[in-house]
Amino acid sequence: MTLIPPPPPAPPFDAVGPRPVLRVTDAMSLIIGTVIGAGIFRTPSLVAGNSGGGEAFLFAWGLGGALSLVGALCYAELATAYPDAGGDYHFLRRAFGYRIAFLFAWARLTVIQTGSIALLAFIAGDYAARLSNQPSSSAVYAALVVGLLTALNVAGIRPGSATQKVLTSGVVLGLLLVVGAGFAAAGPAASLASPLAMPANGTSAFGLCMVFVLLTYGGWNEAAYVSAEVESPDRTMVRALVGSILIVTGLYLLVNCAYLRGLGHAGVAASTAVAADLAELVAGGVGAQLVSALIVLAAITSANATIFTGARTAYALGRDFPPLAVLGRWNPATRTPVNALLIQGGIALALTAVGAWTRHGFETMVEYTAPVFWLFLLLTGASLFVLRRRGTAARSFRVPLYPVTPLVFCATSGYLLYASLAYTGVGALLGVAVLGIGGLALAGLPAGRDVQASVAE
Repeated sequence: MTLIPPPPPAPPFDAVGPRPVLRVTDAMSLIIGTVIGAGIFRTPSLVAGNSGGGEAFLFAWGLGGALSLVGALCYAELATAYPDAGGDYHFLRRAFGYRIAFLFAWARLTVIQTGSIALLAFIAGDYAARLSNQPSSSAVYAALVVGLLTALNVAGIRPGSATQKVLTSGVVLGLLLVVGAGFAAAGPAASLASPLAMPANGTSAFGLCMVFVLLTYGGWNEAAYVSAEVESPDRTMVRALVGSILIVTGLYLLVNCAYLRGLGHAGVAASTAVAADLAELVAGGVGAQLVSALIVLAAITSANATIFTGARTAYALGRDFPPLAVLGRWNPATRTPVNALLIQGGIALALTAVGAWTRHGFETMVEYTAPVFWLFLLLTGASLFVLRRRGTAARSFRVPLYPVTPLVFCATSGYLLYASLAYTGVGALLGVAVLGIGGLALAGLPAGRDVQASVAE
């Protein structure tokens, strides 16, 4: 007796599935809104503390943008050749069969995406509680963020994407105001001219820098989950991915230049709220309050994009595995996977409760999600080699400098998988344990059907 029967071939595009209704600007707002979360307001101090000076600090952020662009180019080839609402799930299914695809979809529904939604909700909740002078209400605010944004996306694709555009515009505007504040401050201008140096522990410290930098750049891969819903995906996905990474890299370099200009390298390294400290330096307590509001907005923006894209994988899982068919129902009226959104929201709320119980919600969710996320990002990078060798689909875009480019992407993902296991705590073990539960269900799948399932489409 098997726990889950083999899935049928994925159905062809039909009237009740995803429709190509999103434009380039919709896709870019999702990518930018996902990437520019609250990390840029916190991780710069950690990066500065592990770099030897202002130039090394900025070099790390530029290198992070370049490595993210490498990954985006790999995803652009996969998404244009195999556009599907399942994103990575679809690529993994074609390359490695439905067993690995099932395990990824399980991980995304129970660990990666829902954990990310919860940690972003905790960021919003923490700062909202500070603004309202009710520190004990952080978890309540976090739960409200999850519930309200899930309801908004259930209402339809247009309300969700329109809200994302407004939120993303607000975050970008806020970052530009932080840039203006930094260059208006009478801070130590010499910070930008500091020598390219490494801290005493050298290469290992700079490697830790890159862990924080690449975590801050994370989220661009979410574009793959709307590849079935964009107009002309063969052109749109490349433009959206590459354009978004270039915009984010430019913004991050400007913001970090502003931090250095206003606070100096040592000041950035010593700060635990670098953007708020910079704003307070320029505009006093009012400036710090405005930055806190901006961080809430940034976290909500990322959470909305994460909810939007996460439900697409759950939909693809339900579409392919009959026992989970409740997830695979697409509502033609709202043009959304309503059931997948509701179940995803329920799991995220449960993780919010776990975070509230530990009293370290954000840290617990980071540890919970990171190792599993980087494991499957590494496998997605490897899928490009497998699918390129098979050559089963026409490619309107091919990643340049193949195979060097995807090799760099896989090496980066592999290092971050190691780092996320080496530098995190109990939360990482919990995430791996939940992945293991999915492995138990996977053990009940019949053997010998992987190749058929992966190429049947």
